[in-house]
Amino acid sequence: MSRSSTSVSRRQFLTQSAAGAAATFAAPAVLTAGKTDSRIIMGEGDYKYEVQHAWPQLPSKYTWQTTHNVAVDNAQNLYVIHEGRADQTEHPSIFVFDKDGKFIRAFGSQFQGGGHGIEVREEEGQEFLYVCAYQQVKSFAKLTLEGETVWQKYAPMKSGVYADGEASNPQKIWGRDRFLPTNFAFLPDGDFFLVDGYGSFYVHRYDKDANYKSSFGGPGSGEGTFATPHGIWVDARPGREAQLVIADRAHHTLQYLTLDGKYLETIKGFGLPANMDTYQKLLLVPELHARVSILDENNQVVAQLGDDVARVTAKDGRSIRGDEKKWQPGKFVHPHDACFDAHGNIFVAEWVQTGRVSKLRRLS
Repeated sequence: MSRSSTSVSRRQFLTQSAAGAAATFAAPAVLTAGKTDSRIIMGEGDYKYEVQHAWPQLPSKYTWQTTHNVAVDNAQNLYVIHEGRADQTEHPSIFVFDKDGKFIRAFGSQFQGGGHGIEVREEEGQEFLYVCAYQQVKSFAKLTLEGETVWQKYAPMKSGVYADGEASNPQKIWGRDRFLPTNFAFLPDGDFFLVDGYGSFYVHRYDKDANYKSSFGGPGSGEGTFATPHGIWVDARPGREAQLVIADRAHHTLQYLTLDGKYLETIKGFGLPANMDTYQKLLLVPELHARVSILDENNQVVAQLGDDVARVTAKDGRSIRGDEKKWQPGKFVHPHDACFDAHGNIFVAEWVQTGRVSKLRRLS
């Protein structure tokens, strides 16, 4: 197993040319936004949405601190995790909103400064949150929906890919021998995958009780190895054999693997894909290069929403992330995660300093 202690900043990936993300699909229509009676409408045909940026509102005692990921429970409540500031240890990293965007509760201060991935998982009729955090936190945890900790774990030292002390003494150190987990994927039997998207670039498999089982992947040029495997999902859409799909972000691709980690195929044509979600026959792919793509059951792109790729990837485009005055209605800046709700509506969390979570209400 190759190792490297070279520190890698995720910011450097945002300066890469969008040319590396040139699509190899049959060309989809790039769906832009328009205004109708002061509403912002995005898309067309079967992929038409009313967009409301900054949809959930926080109480004044809290602040958005770089929104990262989103998840929805069976009651259609939205869970938002942000990275948070390490020097604000009492501030929660997870906010919960009802189906109308009304604030319900907040918790998760233990993830402040490193909050990243969040998923809702139903197990024997009860729902739980799975959360992972990077930076100096370097852990993953199972919580109740009210924020009570069921268990919390650290680097899987049995994998043999981490530096001594990485589990017992986590520090804000980056490198290929460091543990910086980013996202989860789940199997019906309770096993789950945890992808170390900023650290070792390995995918780790655990049983339902979070006991380590195995690892695969690691750094490399593709076809089963990765460069920032930021997102992970079990693609079990109707008519498809269940397979793992990895958002291989710095390669601008999605990689498909068997559930045992054997390489199957690569889908090109994205701009820093960050994660995935599925709804019926659709696959949702948020891209840090300023758009959200929707793929059909054949993994052909059928919509690219909020596209502002040319502006955000231009030489001076980096300044857009930190300047709300440069954000445009119906356009995305840096979609870091996106998920469907039970009705096919979409929530998009963007990696911007002040945080932004948009709701795309399905119209068609």
